[in-house]
Amino acid sequence: MGRVATELRRKSAYMATGLAALLLRWLSPLEAAAAAAAAFVLCGVLAWVRGRRGGPIPGDGVRGGSAALLTYSLAVLGLILVFRSRLELAAAAWALTAIGDGMATVAGLTLRGPRLPWNPAKTWWGFLGFVLYGTCSSALLVRWVQHGRLDGGGAIGPSFLGFPSAPLWSDLTFLVLGCAGASVAAALAESLDAGVDDSLLVAAVGGASIYAATLVEPARLLAAWDLVQTALPRGALAAGAVAAALLALRAARVPGAATVWIFGTLLWWLGGWRAFLLLALSAAIAAACARLGGCGAADDRPAGLGASAVAAQTASGAVAGVLFAFLAEATPHRAAFVVALVAALATTAAGSVASAFGRPGACRRFLLPTFRRAPAGDGGRVCVEGALAAVLAAAAIGGVAWGVSLAPAAGLWIAPAGAIVGLALEPALVSARRRSPSPGRELPGLVGILAGALAAVALASLARI
Repeated sequence: MGRVATELRRKSAYMATGLAALLLRWLSPLEAAAAAAAAFVLCGVLAWVRGRRGGPIPGDGVRGGSAALLTYSLAVLGLILVFRSRLELAAAAWALTAIGDGMATVAGLTLRGPRLPWNPAKTWWGFLGFVLYGTCSSALLVRWVQHGRLDGGGAIGPSFLGFPSAPLWSDLTFLVLGCAGASVAAALAESLDAGVDDSLLVAAVGGASIYAATLVEPARLLAAWDLVQTALPRGALAAGAVAAALLALRAARVPGAATVWIFGTLLWWLGGWRAFLLLALSAAIAAACARLGGCGAADDRPAGLGASAVAAQTASGAVAGVLFAFLAEATPHRAAFVVALVAALATTAAGSVASAFGRPGACRRFLLPTFRRAPAGDGGRVCVEGALAAVLAAAAIGGVAWGVSLAPAAGLWIAPAGAIVGLALEPALVSARRRSPSPGRELPGLVGILAGALAAVALASLARI
C-alpha cells in the first residue's frame, strides 16, 4: 500500500502541474518556452541536489525517481518548442502527458480489473481512464488556448480541431473525434513496455497524433467514406483468409489471429487491395521466418519467431498501415502517407527477417550506435547478416508496392531507408527492456515500425513527393 500511495501522490502532482497549460492562453511562444526551460533547469538542479544528498524528490519515489520528473519537464519543453506557432496543440499534448497518463495510473491502481493482453502490468481500467480524461482535457485545452489567441474571432482553419463554417455541434464533433483519436494513440503508447520513459513517449505520440488530426479535412474524409464502404466485405474475407492461414500454420494463436483479421479488414477498407497485398506478404514472410530461427538482428530475443511473435509483428504492421492509410485518404498529403504505409509494412517484413536470418555462431554482431564488435551476452546487439537480409526484404516490399502502382518509384529506396531507422531503434529498445519479465517482448516492434514510417514521411518531404 505504501508504494501505491506514493505513486498516486506522484501522479497527482503531475496532474496538478498540467493545469499550468491553462497559462498558454496568455503567454507568447517565447515566454512559454522560457518558462518551460526554467522549469526543466530547476528540476535538473533539484534532482542533482537530491542525488548528492542521497534522497529522492518528494512524491517521486518510484518508477525512476528524480529522472521521471526531469523527463516530464523535458517533454513539456519539447512540446512548446515544436508547437511554438500552435500553442493550443502543445497544450493538448501536455494534457495527454499530465492528465491522461496520470488518470491511467490512478484508475489502474484503484480500480484494478482485467489486465491488458499485451502488457499484464497495465489494466483495461487504466487504459480507459487515459482515453476518457485525455480526450476531455485535451479538447478543453485546445479551445481554451485557441480562442484566447484568436484575434477578433478569426478562422481557425479546416481540421478536426476547428471547423468554423460548420454548425456548432459538428465543430464539437470534429474536435472530440480528433482528440479522442490522439488520446487512444497516446494510451496505446503508454501501455507498451517499450523501454522509453512514459512522459517522453506519450508526449511524442500524443503531439504527433494531435498534429495529424489538424491535417484531416472533413470533406476529404466524407468523400473517402463514400468510396470505401463497398470494400469492407471483401476486406473481411481477405483478412479472414490470412488469419486462418496463420492459424493453420500454427504461426498465430486465436487472439493474435483475431487482431490480424480486424486490422487487416480495416487496411483493405481504407487502403485497398494493394495495401492489403503488402500486409499479406509481410505475414507470409513472418510465418516463413518462424520456421527458420537464427540469431537475428536483435538477438536478445529467443531464436526465431514464435506464434505470439508472428501475430504481434503482423498486427503491428496492420495497425501502422491502417493509420497511414487513413491519413492518406483524409489529408491532402496522400503521396507522403502512402510512402509511409509502404515503409511501415516494409519495416514489418524486415523485422521478421532480421529475427530469423543467420545461424548461431555464424553471425557477426556489433553494438549500436558505436558499431563495435559485441561479445556474447551484451544487450542491443545487431547481426550483420540479419540486418542486410532485412534491408533486402524491405526493398522487396517497396518493389512490390511500385509494381502494383501503389507507391512511386522513390518508394524503392525510401522504404528500405525507413526500415533501417526502425531496425536501428529496435535493438536499443530490446536492450532497455532486457530485464523485463513481460511476455509482450515483441511489442517494441510497433515503435520501430512507426519510427520507420515517420522517417519515410520525412524523406518523402525532402524528396518533394
